[in-house]
Order: sequence, then C-alpha cells, then structure tokens
Amino acid sequence: MNGEYKYHIALRPGDAGRYCILPGDPGRCELIASHLDNPRFVASNREFTTYTGYLAGEAVSVVSTGIGGPSASIALEELCDIGADTFIRVGTCGGIDMDVMSGDLVVATGAVRMEGTSREYAPIEYPAVPDFEVTEALMSSARGLGYHAHPGVVQSKDSFYGQHSPERSPVHYELLNKWDSWRRLHVKASEMECAALFTAAAARGVRCGAVLGVLWNQERKAAGLFEEDYLDTSRQIETAVDAMKLLILMDGSRKF
Repeated sequence: MNGEYKYHIALRPGDAGRYCILPGDPGRCELIASHLDNPRFVASNREFTTYTGYLAGEAVSVVSTGIGGPSASIALEELCDIGADTFIRVGTCGGIDMDVMSGDLVVATGAVRMEGTSREYAPIEYPAVPDFEVTEALMSSARGLGYHAHPGVVQSKDSFYGQHSPERSPVHYELLNKWDSWRRLHVKASEMECAALFTAAAARGVRCGAVLGVLWNQERKAAGLFEEDYLDTSRQIETAVDAMKLLILMDGSRKF
C-alpha cells in the first residue's frame, strides 16, 4: 500500500496522465478513449479500467470508478498518488427540477451530501463544490457544442432504489421528505458520485468537476409530461473531452 503500485486501480506512476476523465461504467472507457489521440489500454482491476491517450500533447487518462462514492474516492485518491491533479466526472443522472429534460446536460455547481463517503473527508457543514475553472470549462464546452446544459446543484445518494422505490424502505418517510426538499430547492438532478469526488478533491487539493447526461426525469413523468428516456452518452463525453482540452491549453499558457 505504501509503494508506487496502486492496489485498487493497478497503476504505477507514468501509467496515467495528470488529467483524468472519470466515468462510472468500465464499459464506457474505450469509447471515451477513442476521442483521444493514440489511446492505449493500460489496466483493468475490479471496477477500475484505464486507458491513456493524448489531448493537445498532454497525457490524458480515462479511468472508470464503478458505482457510488466509496469506489470513486478510491480512484481519485490513488490517481492523485501517482501524479494526477485534474478530474472530470462524466456520467448520467436523473432529473429532478422540472426544466431538466431527458437528453439535456447538467454541469454540477455543487452536490447535496446525502451519502457517507464525503463525511470521512470533511464535516457535514463543508459544502461539496467543484473546482470553478473545471466547471467554467464544462459550461463553455457544452454551449460551444450546442448542447442544452443546466448549471446547478445535484443530489448525491448511496442507494439507487432509495430514490426509485422509497415507499418500500422502512425509512420511507425520511427519503420522501428529503426528496421533496430537493425538489423545492430546485436541485437539478440525482446521481451517486459527485459529493464524494468534490469533497475528496478538496481534501487532496486537486481540481474536479462533473458533467452529467440526463437519462430521464421522474418528476416530469409523474406530472404526465412524457418524454423518451435518453440513453446516448455522447453529449457528456464530447463535452468532457472538449473541456479537458480547454483546461490543458489554459494551463499551458499560464506564467508561473
């Protein structure tokens, strides 16, 4: 655990770039890596699959994190240990706010810490917020690509079915009441990793942001506003890759 080899992600220094794109699903890594120059498969262990390629001459890695905060924070921690310092989560979400439609993007400006991982990095009073430069790059890229992107707060949770089948839980009263709070507060969407990643990144002193594709909006469906579920992940992938390139170019032009 104290050597150069990272136990969970199965990587050593030099295997990953300073810049990392973090999907949840290992099955999306090869597709995301295809947007890089000269991508190569590096390693796969448990839920962590890694490809490394190049953008604007800089090494960029795609590393899957699995589902939820615990494994996402492990990926970020171990990548930091081998030199990474800029992260973009690219994933999916379910809309909450009524103006968020399937096929839209959500760029997280903060995350409700309704999960356990972030509590082992910071007291609950500390906000889970992304890096401003990363967030700004994501919004700029989404708009430049012509995608409808909503900046706003997302809810991060530990239980997928606590959201989708809360009535069968013994603590359904708490889940339903909190969901109503997020709805009234115009939280944009629900997902499972942002709060942990943002808080862990703050603790490690690195940059992290997130762009999410909206699969569906259960509030709109409950209101009778029918729309097709949107399962294509290309919009958030293109946005994340373009934003990472913007960050690389911005970092390269800085005078230190």
